[in-house]
Amino acid sequence: MDRNTGLSLIELVVVLLVVTVLAAVALPSFGRLASEQRLVTASNQLLTAIHLARSEAVRRGERVTLCASTDGQTCASSAGYHDGYIVFVGPPDANLSTPGGEAPLFVATASPQLLITGNGSMRDYVSYVSTGSTRQLNGALQMGTLRLCDGQSARRIVVSRTGRPRIERSACE
Repeated sequence: MDRNTGLSLIELVVVLLVVTVLAAVALPSFGRLASEQRLVTASNQLLTAIHLARSEAVRRGERVTLCASTDGQTCASSAGYHDGYIVFVGPPDANLSTPGGEAPLFVATASPQLLITGNGSMRDYVSYVSTGSTRQLNGALQMGTLRLCDGQSARRIVVSRTGRPRIERSACE
């Protein structure tokens, strides 16, 4: 008795139809997963940069600043943190540029899929002094929020009055 063990054309079409339906259901979920991972990665990188600025300020005994930067060398007050940011030793000058040519401690490149903005005094920079607390250039207390938004979901990095940062889930506005 000869038996043919291959697939018939109808069986092959049914298998392709099932695979197509499963792919159509899975792809939007995969897109959301990729978007969420991009948001988590960017928020963890920014939180790491903030922790670096705080620990270096305490270790060195002098001001360390994180600011938005488009070129990886100078602060750019017109840019958002999504255009890139740097951490460097010292305060930004009145024009929000880095002092005296010292290389930044940390450079982050642009995140074009995300919008990263700060509120209040954190719109332009986050600056730590030797005690590990945040201070504005005029010596006033600096606290606020950096919001990372990908269009669907968001995270906030909240910097308390003691300078301690934490991440919270949020919604895009």
